[in-house]
Amino acid sequence: MKFGISTFVTDDGIDPVSLATAIEERGFDALVIAEHTHIPASRESAYPMGGELPSIYYRTLDPFVTLAAAAAVTSRIELFTGIALLIQRDPIITAKEAASIDLISGGRFVFGVGAGWNIEELRHHGTDPKTRGALLDERIEAIRELWTNEPAEYHGRYVDFDSSYLRPKPVQKPHPPIYIGGDSDATVKRVIRHEAGWISNPLPVEHLAKRIEQLRSGAGHDVPLAQFGTPADPEYWRAVEDLGFGQVALLLPTKPLDESLRLLDEYAAKVAQYRG
Repeated sequence: MKFGISTFVTDDGIDPVSLATAIEERGFDALVIAEHTHIPASRESAYPMGGELPSIYYRTLDPFVTLAAAAAVTSRIELFTGIALLIQRDPIITAKEAASIDLISGGRFVFGVGAGWNIEELRHHGTDPKTRGALLDERIEAIRELWTNEPAEYHGRYVDFDSSYLRPKPVQKPHPPIYIGGDSDATVKRVIRHEAGWISNPLPVEHLAKRIEQLRSGAGHDVPLAQFGTPADPEYWRAVEDLGFGQVALLLPTKPLDESLRLLDEYAAKVAQYRG
């Protein structure tokens, strides 16, 4: 099982270049970045973890800019959006940004996507909450078309463009890995439909087992499994590895440089001990 680092990169924590360099130097396998374009001042959507929305949600850097900076100073780690809120993104621009990162990184980009939970945020982007699932499906399909065909076209209900050329194409063939986030029966169906992987939150092991059984039963094969926000708990690591997770990403709290490096040292020592 691979070990990455997942975090919210903000304007008041460790910078992307120092973070990516430190992750690679310590032997981790990936940098997994959260996204929120903005946080509406008036919110009705409850924070999924309960309580007040943490301040990090208000200050996140753009994930594609962050991963591009990370790509420039690393040579090995995967660069993973965990997750890009695709229902808030233009699919043509997103296809170009993602392919550009895959190119400049030498084929290390991983495309984690999802619909998100903040209804007010997605509404500001003109997205109707009632159609967000169908919109997500079409944008995934449209981006795959842009990555793999030249010229490419797509004609759906929500995404519609005529035959077009888009470069660069991704280095990875046929395209970068796609992981879909969420925790619902609809998520299971979406992962199967798109022949994608599943990126989960650190849910209880029993719940993860139920979802994974749904995925495997519906797909008829093992589905790639990754996680954002994994706790620094070797017992939990062992349990999810037994479930078939190929990668977890330990949650790094958003802190200044020195404290972030100290935490990364602690995590690296735990991982080394776990691996024996």
